[in-house]
Parts: sequence; structure tokens; C-alpha cells
Amino acid sequence: MRFLRMRPGHGEVLIAEGDVDVREEEKLLVEEFRRQLDGGMWAAVPVTGQSGRREAQLARTFEDVPRDAERVIFFPRAAGGR
Repeated sequence: MRFLRMRPGHGEVLIAEGDVDVREEEKLLVEEFRRQLDGGMWAAVPVTGQSGRREAQLARTFEDVPRDAERVIFFPRAAGGR
């Protein structure tokens, strides 16, 4: 699984990578996931919908991320929202 951060002008930047089936690597991924959310980021998992259309599923916890997900994309929350 790869964790990517969207950065204006840079596209996707790799911030972490690991295998969820390897206990130590999964632990590091969980810690990095929490660090990103605590830092004000949103997390989304790219998925293909039933119609074949590409979509994103928001993840609020690491448990929300499908174990077979190839990547999780982190992006900043929009400013000024309610």
C-alpha cells in the first residue's frame, strides 16, 4: 500500500509505503495515517464504482481502507468550510 499526498504543482508525492500483511509495516502505515489526519488532511481511497467509473471513498480511520487498496491519497481540507 502506498500513501500519497496531493501537492499543488507536484501532483502525487509518496509519503509512506508498506505491506499490510507484514505486521511491522502495517503498524507504521497506521501511525502515518493517523499523523496525516491529525495534521488536518483528508484521506481517500481510489475505487472503481459498479458502473466502471473511477471514484474516491473517504476514509476516516485506517480500518476504513480496504486491505487490498493499492494507494491512499491525502489532501488538505478546504478552508472556510462549515
